[in-house]
Amino acid sequence: MTGDEDWLIYRGAGEPHDGIDRLPPPPRWREFGGQPLVEPQLGTDGSGGRKLGEQERATTYRADAEVTEIVNAALYLRRPLLVTGKPGTGKSTLAYSIAHELKLGPVLRWPITSRSTLETGLYRYDAVGRLQDASLRQGGTRPLLRTNSGEQAAPPSIGRYIRLGKLGTALLPQKRPRVLLIDEIDKSDVDLPNDLLNVFEEGEFEIPELTRLPDDQATVEVMIADGTDRVPIQRGRVRCNAFPVVVLTSNGERDFPPAFLRRCLRVDIRTPNRQQLTEIVTAHLGPEVVAASEDVIERFLDDRRVGDLANDQLLNAIYLASSGGRPPEETRSRLLDALLRPLSQPGQ
Repeated sequence: MTGDEDWLIYRGAGEPHDGIDRLPPPPRWREFGGQPLVEPQLGTDGSGGRKLGEQERATTYRADAEVTEIVNAALYLRRPLLVTGKPGTGKSTLAYSIAHELKLGPVLRWPITSRSTLETGLYRYDAVGRLQDASLRQGGTRPLLRTNSGEQAAPPSIGRYIRLGKLGTALLPQKRPRVLLIDEIDKSDVDLPNDLLNVFEEGEFEIPELTRLPDDQATVEVMIADGTDRVPIQRGRVRCNAFPVVVLTSNGERDFPPAFLRRCLRVDIRTPNRQQLTEIVTAHLGPEVVAASEDVIERFLDDRRVGDLANDQLLNAIYLASSGGRPPEETRSRLLDALLRPLSQPGQ
């Protein structure tokens, strides 16, 4: 390292590269060394086909200098990143940008609700399905499995009934880290942030249903969260090799325990200024559209002084104004009023 931008692994420029291979070893207290390494077959990010989908946003997202620096600090220290900011400022998109630029595969997105628990993030065990299958076979309703020689085969492995969650899949012992997006953590039950602490510190978890199995079933293959591929789990223990790139987003709707905050690096994504907005619109829609939409950008900036507005609202408004059809001026004005309505004033 020369003390300049050579230290940046993530550059925030939207161009994929192999910079992750230059990442130095972690601090000794963040070494995990899970073995044996697994290489699950990764699918593609299904969001790419959506209008203004996350994959498109990943390629057009531009992180400012402060965000880029904090992301790189999190990569070096193998620490989770807590991203705060107003709705629509690109908090979730940052995770997709990191995954796209560093070529880390599809993002593992775990959307948080008040019913989300640590266990649902780690794995799901379909005990009812396993019991039903066993009952049907014993009752003769479902045909018995047989080997090629005609002998009765052993019942299906318990691994058929276990699927890792997004957090559990991110913690598999892989050579390269996966990107895990824990979206809107402030919507969680009050206990979830504290429940995550031990997993973040230890980089591992256990599946009790597998730890209780006899020695001849020490290795069990289970399904991963983002596909049908199966990976081997030994003695019911999952321990990461490369700590995942964890991005937690928050709209600032609640406070988090100091112990949780101490284990995260924090960055606040500010609302973009005029130049940044212009760059965002240019990246999505092209420079010609920007030149023809100066009035919409001015309107967006003026309305943002009254209430919160999301970047998506501006993109939608400019796209509608430049998509080819030209509504009457009165209709256009009403549509802009609807599209650029401040989020903090939903009923007006």
